[in-house]
Amino acid sequence: MLSSEPHPTGNGKSSNNWFMRFLLRVAVSAAALGVATAAVPGIELPAGGTWSKIVTLLAVALIFGLINATLKPLIKVVGCAFYVLTLGLAALVVNGMLLWLTSVIAGALKVPFHVTGFWPALWGAIIVGLVSWALHLLVGDERRRYRELPPVRVGRVR
Repeated sequence: MLSSEPHPTGNGKSSNNWFMRFLLRVAVSAAALGVATAAVPGIELPAGGTWSKIVTLLAVALIFGLINATLKPLIKVVGCAFYVLTLGLAALVVNGMLLWLTSVIAGALKVPFHVTGFWPALWGAIIVGLVSWALHLLVGDERRRYRELPPVRVGRVR
């Protein structure tokens, strides 16, 4: 865990804590993308020096997070039967396609990150998922610790 002291406000609604958790998630995603870039030959990061690569990975992690936050829930709802039919293996393909879409959007924004095809995207998505999971285990999840509600609440329809 990041800290062993109790939550300062007691209710977890501090905007500073939310922002720090957001930055931590982006950093974890950037680290996972860095591992995937190093491990998978078809994922290219042609940025110059070390700082340039770090900034590029942070930008790509932000793009990847926005794509996952907007498209992934929609895809899960629409393809729910397909997920069940394939016993969850469709999630690997979806994650690979989302990583590939991240590459396309990064290219359109002139961010030097490129995924050369479907198979590198699939293997990269598997590596990003595993590394992100492992890093989140190491740093912990403050939301669970303080029993906060997720940032989006669903209300009842009357």
